[in-house]
Amino acid sequence: MRVQDVMTTAVHTVAPGTAAGEAWEHMRASGFHHLVVQDESGVVGVISDRDTGGRRGAALRANRTVADLMTPRVKTVAPTDTIRKAANIMRGRSIGCLVVVNGEHVVGIITTADLLGLLGRGTERAVATTKRWTLRHRVPHRPQSGATGVW
Repeated sequence: MRVQDVMTTAVHTVAPGTAAGEAWEHMRASGFHHLVVQDESGVVGVISDRDTGGRRGAALRANRTVADLMTPRVKTVAPTDTIRKAANIMRGRSIGCLVVVNGEHVVGIITTADLLGLLGRGTERAVATTKRWTLRHRVPHRPQSGATGVW
């Protein structure tokens, strides 16, 4: 299974100069936990609800911009990468999302919620059927009817 099969394509972005409180309100109202931070040059970071302090983070967000609180080193994956690769990157770096890029363009985002949703639904891959073989053999130390020859 590939990242493109699981990723969220409706990516919400925010500019680095946006007020941190405004970004948090947007996440809360939309039900998202991550926003991709973009400027004219492309992706410059990711900001999560944890970065903004959550519901009790008003003091943290006060007089700060998204650029002050965002994670600047963004890990990205391609849409054709495997789910296993994406999950291993997220697990290995203890991060909650990966930005999905096709060349220079953001095409989606994959989060732990997407991976847990996949796990909860289960995969739709067909299970390979095994062919049952009938084994017929003679045990050498038991006399068999019709058995001839030296064992």
